[in-house]
Amino acid sequence: MKTKILITTLLLIILTGCNKQSASEPHNTAVATKFEQSDKKIGEFLDQLDNPETSQEARTQILCKDYPAEYKNEYMPALLQLEPHSYTQGKLLAELKSALDYYKNRFEIKC
Repeated sequence: MKTKILITTLLLIILTGCNKQSASEPHNTAVATKFEQSDKKIGEFLDQLDNPETSQEARTQILCKDYPAEYKNEYMPALLQLEPHSYTQGKLLAELKSALDYYKNRFEIKC
């Protein structure tokens, strides 16, 4: 009798653990999808910045508004959720500043 109760309890614990694990997977998938979409958008911004046919006005819009907003509001939070041990908010903000400074100096843009 005690053996049946013990086995039943162990099975319930194992099943509960499996359910919790699979419940968190869609969350990670949603975050990964959000990250991939944001990464693609940032890549498009960088392509526009590097394109010699992009107007100075468009570059200013990208560097002063679009790129920093996308990075801070979408890319960075998703990356911090996916890789919390590899990145910090400070490190990512420093990388953003470095990229923005490079392009601002390259194209002589002031925000």
